[in-house]
Amino acid sequence: MTKIEKLEQEVAGLTPEELAAFREWFAEFDAAEWDRQFERDAASGALDELADAALSEHRAGRSRPL
Repeated sequence: MTKIEKLEQEVAGLTPEELAAFREWFAEFDAAEWDRQFERDAASGALDELADAALSEHRAGRSRPL
C-alpha cells in the first residue's frame, strides 16, 4: 500500500469534526506551500519572462483595468 493510499484510508475514517479540522489545516498548509514555491520561482527569475511579456502588452495598450 502506498503512502497516498494509507492517507486516503485515514482521511476516509475521520469523523466530521476531524475532517473539518483537517480541511482547515490542509488549506493553510497548501497555501503556504504555494507561497513558498512562488517566492522560489520569483527569486530564481523563472517568472521574469512572463512579467516582461505582460508589461509589454500593457505598454502597447492591450490590457484593461480589473
